[in-house]
Amino acid sequence: MAGPSTALSPVIAASTHWLARAYPGGESNTVAHTLSELQARQAVTVAAWLRYPTEIDAALVAIAGPGGSAVLDWKAGSEPEDEFAEGEGWRTWVDEVVVSWAACLLADPMLARRGVDAVIAAVPSPEPRPRPHVRRSGGLPSEFRRLLQPDARDREAAALLRHPDLLEPIAAMHRDTLLYLLDAEQSHEPLAA
Repeated sequence: MAGPSTALSPVIAASTHWLARAYPGGESNTVAHTLSELQARQAVTVAAWLRYPTEIDAALVAIAGPGGSAVLDWKAGSEPEDEFAEGEGWRTWVDEVVVSWAACLLADPMLARRGVDAVIAAVPSPEPRPRPHVRRSGGLPSEFRRLLQPDARDREAAALLRHPDLLEPIAAMHRDTLLYLLDAEQSHEPLAA
């Protein structure tokens, strides 16, 4: 598993930024925004590590690029006024599948647990310190605590980011592939639109 490969950094950063903008947790200078973005980053990180499981996969996406945010923008109704405007270049590093899988993980706690468990099982354990970092006494990896066990402040900050109905158009895009990959079934039925 690629795990902490730096080749995935642009994909993780851009995909997190897209989720944080599409489902904001408050004004950009607030604690709520930061807490929401941290949850998005944790979900995107798990999704990216699942999507690009080897160093070669991570290197190839760094060379070829992940595809961009155009379809996601259209599905979420958050199309930029001018995607080629200065400062919008980050959109080319957004990975549609990674964002869709992250939306699935954010909306479904049981699926998030399976995703994190799959990542932990697959990430090699170099000496002397295993990756992800040492587990807390409760058994949760500390890097993914906000994704797996958000506290009241986390939930309040990410009310939009974790709302299954709001995430459904994005999550549904590639949910079947994630369910197949994790050998899981959908744990909730989305509400009718």
